[in-house]
Amino acid sequence: MTKAQHANLDYRVSVALPVPLYRCFDYTASERPQVGARVLVPFGRRQMVGVCIAVERYQQRADETFALKPIVEILDDASLWPKPLWAILEWAADYYQHPTGDVLQQAMPVLLRQGAAASYQTTTRYTPTVSGQQLALDELKRAPKQQQLLAALQQRPLLRRDLVAAEYSLSALKALQDKGLVDGIEHEPAAKDWRFQIGAEPLRLNAEQAIALAAIAAAPKPQTYLLDGVTGSGKTEVYLQAMAQVLRQGKQVLVLVPEIGLTPQTLRRFQKRFAVPIVMLHSALTDRERLDAWLDARNGSAAIIIGTRSAIFTPCEQLGMIIVDEEHDSSLKQHEGFRYHARDLAVVRGQHEHVPVILGSATPSFETLSNAQRQRYAWLRLQKRAGAAKPARHVVLDIKGLALQAGLSQPLLKLVEAELEQGNQVLLFLNRRGFAPALLCHECGWLAECKRCSAHYTVHQGRGQLICHHCGSEQRIPAQCHDCGSTQLIGRGVGTEQLEQVLAERFPDYPVLRIDRDSTRRKGALSAHLEAAAENRYPILVGTQMLAKGHHFPDVTLVALLDVDGALYSSDFRAAERLGQLFTQVAGRAGRASKPGTVVLQTHHPEHELIQDLVNNGYSHFARTALQERQAVQLPPYSQLALFRAEATQVELVQQALQAIARLIPERPDILLLGPLPAALERRAGKYRWQLWLQCDTRALRSQLLRHILPQLEDLPELRRVRWSLDVDPQDVT
Repeated sequence: MTKAQHANLDYRVSVALPVPLYRCFDYTASERPQVGARVLVPFGRRQMVGVCIAVERYQQRADETFALKPIVEILDDASLWPKPLWAILEWAADYYQHPTGDVLQQAMPVLLRQGAAASYQTTTRYTPTVSGQQLALDELKRAPKQQQLLAALQQRPLLRRDLVAAEYSLSALKALQDKGLVDGIEHEPAAKDWRFQIGAEPLRLNAEQAIALAAIAAAPKPQTYLLDGVTGSGKTEVYLQAMAQVLRQGKQVLVLVPEIGLTPQTLRRFQKRFAVPIVMLHSALTDRERLDAWLDARNGSAAIIIGTRSAIFTPCEQLGMIIVDEEHDSSLKQHEGFRYHARDLAVVRGQHEHVPVILGSATPSFETLSNAQRQRYAWLRLQKRAGAAKPARHVVLDIKGLALQAGLSQPLLKLVEAELEQGNQVLLFLNRRGFAPALLCHECGWLAECKRCSAHYTVHQGRGQLICHHCGSEQRIPAQCHDCGSTQLIGRGVGTEQLEQVLAERFPDYPVLRIDRDSTRRKGALSAHLEAAAENRYPILVGTQMLAKGHHFPDVTLVALLDVDGALYSSDFRAAERLGQLFTQVAGRAGRASKPGTVVLQTHHPEHELIQDLVNNGYSHFARTALQERQAVQLPPYSQLALFRAEATQVELVQQALQAIARLIPERPDILLLGPLPAALERRAGKYRWQLWLQCDTRALRSQLLRHILPQLEDLPELRRVRWSLDVDPQDVT
C-alpha cells in the first residue's frame, strides 16, 4: 500500500445513501467529515451524494474481506441540520421504518441532493443609476416598455433578470443599460437583519378567540394545542396574534398548509399583517428558489416560513412556533416513497425543539381528537363564527325519483336561481372532474375501459379525449363502439366539465368558473381563479375538493353538494370520517361574511344516520360518536396499523411476495394479520396491486415487530420479483 493510499485510511465513515436498503455503507477518508454533512462517494459504477452518519478511527475488521473505497469529496463543513432536527430525522426513519438514506434525501432541497453547494448563488440585480432615478418618465413615452421597466425599478430598485424577463422585456433592459439609466450589480442575500414590525393592526378578538390566545401565551411550558374552531370562527386571526408574540422575540414561525393553493392566500394575509421577511416552500418553486428559501430559514433571515408538508424538514436558526393549518387534511401525509405525516412530525419537532405547536381545523382528525380527549394536547375551542357571520342553514334534498339535469335537481336549480337574482354567489361541489366518469354504448352496453387499470376511462369532452385518472393514459373519443360498431355512445355519470356546461346554458347571464385539476394546470391559474372567485367576478363556482380547503368567498350564500352517496357505503373504515370533514368544510364556504348562508345536500339516502347526525348535530357530535365506535372495534386511533403493498405484472408474484412476509409475522392475540388481499384498485398502470394489513395493539409492539422482520425481507427471493413498500399509519387504502 502506498503512502497516499494509507492516508485515505485515517477514518471509517458510515454513509447513508438514497437506496432502498435498510443499512448504511462504510468508506474511508483522510479528513474527518461532520455527522450530518454530505459526502460524494463511489457506489457501483456511479457516484452518489450521501450523508455522513458516523465516523470513527479506521481499523480493519476481522470480517472484512475487501478494501473499503475512499470518499471522493466532503461537500459540507458542518451538518446540514441542527442537532434537534437531526434527532427528528433519525426518529422518523425509525418510526416509519424507512431507509435512513432516503429519509435524509427527502429532507433536503433538490439542488443539495445533486451535490450543489449549500450557499446562495450570487446573482445580478438591476438598479437605476442616479440619472435613471432622476429621469422623468415622460421622456420615455415613445418607448413604453422601457418606460414601464424604469418605473418599476424606481419603485423596486433591485430586480432579478428572471423577473425582468417575465414581467417586462430584456430588450428594454439592454436599451436602458445602453443609455446609462440602469446598471447591474452583484447581489447576495444578507444574514438575519429583520426586526418585528406590524403592517396592519390586528382585529378585535371575541371572547373565545381571546381565551384561546391567552391559553397559548400563559402556558408554563411549550405544548401542542388543538385549535378546534368551526368554519369562519377566526382561527387565522388567533394564529396571527400568537405569531406576533413569537416574532417580537426575534424568533421564527413555521406554518404548514396542506396544498399549494392555500399558500398564496396565507402569504397575502401574513404579508398584510407583518412587515417581516416571509418565504414560501412548495413544489411550484424552481430548485434555486427553493434552496434560497431553505437557506433563508436556516440562517434566520426569514421570519416566517410557509410551506406544504415537506417544509417540516426545514432547518430554522431560532424556531419559536409551528402552526399546522387544516391538520386533518390527507395531503399532509406523503403517499409515495418516504410515507411520513407532516402533522405528526410537527408535534414531534415541537417536543424536540421545545416550541408550541398549534394544530388548527374545523374538522379535526380522529387521531388529533383522541389525543385532545386524553389530554395529551390542550384543547382550545371556537364554537362561534367571527364577526357578524351566522351558522349556515342546512337543507337535505331527497332526490329519489326526481329528474336530474347533470346531477342537478329542480328544487336545487330554483334555489340557485333565487340566490343569483339577489346578486349572491353559489358554489356547487362535485368531486369528479371531467365531463363524465364513463363512456357507454347505448346499444350493447360496452364501456370504455383502460387496458392498464381496473377502471373506466373518464370522458374529457373539451379536449376530445378519454383519460384514465389512475395511470394517465389517453386516447381520442371513439366515433363507434369497439364491440358492435354503433355510433350511439353516451357519457355515463356527471363530472365538473359537464356541470359547468349545463349551468352556462341554464343561466346564460351569469358566468361560471370551474376550479379543478384540469382548469388549473397552467402555472398561476389556481391563484388567478381563486382571486376571481373571491372578488365575485363569477356568480357560479363549480369545483372539486380544491374549493373545500380554507378559502374565503365572502359573497357565497349557497353551497350545494351534489353527490356524496358513494361514501356512505364504502369499505374504507375512514370513509365516514372523510365525508364528515368534507361536508363540514364545503358547508363552511357559505355565509362567511354578513350574508346568511344555506347548505344543500342532495342524496338518495336522506335517512342515513351519518347524514342525519352531521346535519342535525354537527361534526363535533358526529366525531365523538364515531370515535366510540372505533374504540369498540379497536380501529385506529385505538390500535396501530401498518400496510405492506406489493405490485407486479403477474398477480401470482404479488401473492407469493406478501405470503412470504406474512410467514415472518408471529401468531399472537395482540397481532392481527389481514390478507393478502387485492387493493381497491387491483390493477393500475399494467401492474397488479395487493395488500397485507398488520394491526397491533400498541405502537411499541408494532415498532418492535417491524424492526425484527424488515432485515429479513432483503433475503426473501419472492420480494426481488415485485415492487413492495411499507406504510406505517396508512391513510390511503386504494
